[in-house]
Parts: sequence; structure tokens; C-alpha cells
Amino acid sequence: MPADFNAAFKLLPQLQRHPRVDLGLVCSDLDRLDRLGERLGITLLAKRDDAQPLAMGGNKVRQLEYYLGPGRQAGADMVLITGAVQSNFVRLCAAAARKLGWDALVQLEERVEKDDVFYTGSGNVLLDRLLGAQIHRFAVGEDEAAADANLDKLADEQRSMGRTPHVVHLGMDHTPTGGLGYALAAVETWLQLDGQGVWPDHVVIPSGSGLTHAGFLVGARAIGWQVPIHGICVRRPADAQQARIEQRVVELSRMLNGRANLVEGDLLVDDAVLSPGYGLLNDEVLAAIRIAALDEALLVDPVYSGRTLAGLISLVSRGIIRNGETVLFIHTGGLPAIFAYQTDLTEGLKL
Repeated sequence: MPADFNAAFKLLPQLQRHPRVDLGLVCSDLDRLDRLGERLGITLLAKRDDAQPLAMGGNKVRQLEYYLGPGRQAGADMVLITGAVQSNFVRLCAAAARKLGWDALVQLEERVEKDDVFYTGSGNVLLDRLLGAQIHRFAVGEDEAAADANLDKLADEQRSMGRTPHVVHLGMDHTPTGGLGYALAAVETWLQLDGQGVWPDHVVIPSGSGLTHAGFLVGARAIGWQVPIHGICVRRPADAQQARIEQRVVELSRMLNGRANLVEGDLLVDDAVLSPGYGLLNDEVLAAIRIAALDEALLVDPVYSGRTLAGLISLVSRGIIRNGETVLFIHTGGLPAIFAYQTDLTEGLKL
């Protein structure tokens, strides 16, 4: 069903102060995963943002509604964004541009040491091309400031040609506007749970750029929802990610007039399943992908949602999530990447 913004804005009216665009966002379902939950000894729910309707869905739709709002106000006719070669954010940004009648220029960063034909040309890259995005390559994938600076250089070139570009910056030197989309998602989720009378003991969410994790945490605390929210590291070790989330939480709380009251222990990040690093598979992620498919016909991707589910399973195995508790898994999508990783999945799962 369409997202009920009115109900959410009554709980967190500060969100209305920030411009946003309509990208066809729906109120994503809360699905019970009974077979997988039984396997793990918990009650398991999934917030299905993988099923958002825009261009194969995913969590970035929520962020882009807020990231692109100022661009529309400024009369933009194109958007620029940077991300990994198989970035879901890039794919959805290109799709959002088409919905708005804009062009898209995307910068693909070589963050992962993979160069097989599936990774470089299938999955999200194929969809970027199908959506008509101009594609630029960027070799230094771990330097966010350098990636953003090069994006600004490309935007200047577009301005010199008479275009009006809007740049989506994802580095730490820029305002985390997109995190507001997940503050809104937290309110939406609370309303759904309240309607069903089911309350999780834990929420498990990916923690990459930090906007989904920090946004959901700030939104939850701003309305007084005190559930533990575990961020599963998908790109950086826990110590680096902790500092990142701390900064984003402060910034987002400020954007909501300080509504979020966080206390010590609220920032939970876990990197137990991160090795060998961003975009690279391990046995835990492969196992999570496999059992989700076999138990629930639930598809999770190798980079974000699969690693997050693996992190959830690890939290259970270590007793951080206890037997019999109720857990909400935030499924952020990323499904086109499954096709880009078909060599790894075929070998790792012996398909």
C-alpha cells in the first residue's frame, strides 16, 4: 500500500521541514519468516524494503526521496552520484532521475578487486545502462573525499555545457540528508508493529554508509522507541563504523530539532561477519544466502542484505540475541547484485 506519510508526520512532524520528492514509495510489508525463525530458535520478522517498486527496489529509494528534494527545488535537470561498481544506490538514483525526467551521470568506484564479466557488466551495471545513465569510472574506491571531489569536477563540466546538475554527496563532509528517509522508515515500522501488537526485542540492520542505520536509530529514539538496533558492518571494521554512526546520529538529530535522545549503549555495531571485507563473500554470508532461499524463498544479496542476515545469525549463535526472542530484520534489497556474483555463488554454494 502507499506509504502513510500523514500518520508518520504526526509522530515526527520535523520531517516535513525537509523537501522530498515522490518516488512511488510504498509501506513495505512486515513478513513473518517462520521456518527460518524456527531454525534459529527465534521469532523472525522481515521489513521488506527489497520489494519497493522502483527499479527492483531497495532501501535507497527512501534516502533518494530526501536527497533529490533540494535538487528539484533548484530546478535540476540531472543528478550525479558515486558508488561501487555494483552499487544499488547508483542504480536507484539513475531510476529516480528517469522518474523525475532528469538525466543521470554515475561514477562507479573500483572498491572490490573483482573484474569478471558478470561483476563488471551484469547486475546493477546492466540496469544503469538500461536506465540510460552516463557511466564514469573512478579507480580510488576507498577515498570518499576524493570520489566526491571528482564528482564535483564532473558536475562543473556539466554546468559549462548549460546543464543544471544536482550532486548526491555521500562522504562524511556533507550533510546526511538521505538519513531522514530512514528516520521516516522507523516511524512507519513502529506504526505497523503497533497495529499488529507485535514488538521485537531487537532490530538488525545493515551499517555501510551509515545513513540507513543512523536514520532508523534516530527516528526510533525520536518517537521514544527504545528497541536495541544492531548495525551489521558491511564495509568498515566496528571501531571505524562506530565513529561514523556517532557523527551521523548527531547530524540527523540536529536536523530533527534534537528530538532523538540517545544514551550510552544505543550505538550497536558488529563486524563479526565482515571479513574478508566489503563486497567479498565468506562462509557465513554464503550460508545465510542459502538458508534464506531454501527456508523462505527469500532472496538476499551478497553485499548488504546477505551479510546482514549472516550478522543476525551470528548474534543468535553468540547469545546476544537469546532463544525465544523476537527479531526484526531490515531487508534492504540489493537483489540485482546476485547476478553480478553468480561465479562466486555458483562455486561457493556448489550450484
